[in-house]
Amino acid sequence: MAANLTISCFNCLLIRVIPLFLTRMRKILRYAFLLIFFVPKSVLAQFETMQDSVVQLYGVVMTSDSLKAIPGATIMVKGQNRGTITNNQGVFSIVVLKGDIVEFTHVSYKPISVKVPKNIQGNQYSLIQLMVTDTVYLPATIIKAKPTREQFERDFVNTPVPDDDISIARKNNDAATLRALAAVLPADGREAVNKQLRAQSAKLYYAGQQPPINLLNPAAWNEFIKAWKRGDFKKK
Repeated sequence: MAANLTISCFNCLLIRVIPLFLTRMRKILRYAFLLIFFVPKSVLAQFETMQDSVVQLYGVVMTSDSLKAIPGATIMVKGQNRGTITNNQGVFSIVVLKGDIVEFTHVSYKPISVKVPKNIQGNQYSLIQLMVTDTVYLPATIIKAKPTREQFERDFVNTPVPDDDISIARKNNDAATLRALAAVLPADGREAVNKQLRAQSAKLYYAGQQPPINLLNPAAWNEFIKAWKRGDFKKK
């Protein structure tokens, strides 16, 4: 009984789903045919032109004097971030476009640029590129005698050693250095505003009464003596 009910439900589902599926497939095929027949011819022509302009450039890089293969030569397409290098036999292969400029470089040879012709028949172009040896003049090297043990010890002891980061930080955070910088450097905007606010606060604190006289204040005398010892009252 349960099996018959399951088969019946499955048949009802197929009866509903299949027509809907066929209707949607007819719409998709209709749009596909319209797209195929109404594609602009210019798009197809542009695609064919782009496909025709792609060229497989291959060949060998050799020396101009002895016709020996140059391994490790770099071949780059000018203005583009792509290229290749030659193998141990100097053979290379790279995909370029007609009219591209290909640059051949090597550390021991003069660089040279080659333009791919635009009137190539087909999509392959072979090239045998010859490179001329480049002479590099190094600066003069002065060979000196080995120093004696006494000279080495003297130079080693007298060589100034620069301070490390910890030593520089300790010098910058020294109390005397901070006082000297505070006396010379001008106050920034924040310090000037804080000083002005403290002066206004002290003035308002004693508003309507006589401010205290610190002539007999031990704490004030203590601060005065410390400032005198530090040299705060000396002429800068």
